[in-house]
Amino acid sequence: MAFDLPTCRQHFLLHANPANAPAMEKYMRHQFKFLGIKQPQRKALLKALIQAQGLPQPSELAAALGQLWDWPEREFQYVGCDLLERSTLSPDLWPTLERLITTRAWWDTVDPLAIHTVGRLNRQYPSEAENYLQRWQASENLWLRRTTILFQLSYKTDTNTDLLLKIIRENSQSTEFFIKKAMGWALREYSKTDAIVVTQWVETYDLPALTRREAMKWLNTHSRK
Repeated sequence: MAFDLPTCRQHFLLHANPANAPAMEKYMRHQFKFLGIKQPQRKALLKALIQAQGLPQPSELAAALGQLWDWPEREFQYVGCDLLERSTLSPDLWPTLERLITTRAWWDTVDPLAIHTVGRLNRQYPSEAENYLQRWQASENLWLRRTTILFQLSYKTDTNTDLLLKIIRENSQSTEFFIKKAMGWALREYSKTDAIVVTQWVETYDLPALTRREAMKWLNTHSRK
């Protein structure tokens, strides 16, 4: 049996918890409607669906994601992110990913898309990834730029340091909170791999104060131990 979107929707609607929804909507600054299904239950519900129906076929994945993004309840966008983490990816997904990153966009979907899906696609199909990532680096859309800052977050020693620092340098004068925060996060995570490079960068380059604080959090904590 193939993954069935109407069944998925009904399955989640049946488990809606309106008592949880107001706090979840407030946390997301009232930008999205919520069913009130918290993460542990959401993941359990999706796991049960997948066990019963399987994952969407690769040829059906883009259409399924489009539908999940069109539904107003935020949990369905989270389901889309979870499906991507479980699914086999193909380079044909790049246009779909661009749409997902820029539609109903906020950090709660952009970050998992960047780290888990764009990051994985870049490892698997680097030549196709380069075409998109280069364009996203120069985009006026802050979420596409945030994606290019974060997609290597889990790479550790495989990080393309020159590329990471180039992207941070290009965004170093940004006034966007989500860009400044992402740069600090990326540097902080990479500091666990190469403390010297990150320390030198923070000391040498004109970075926003927020970026500097975020970049040095891990090093400052561990240097005292």
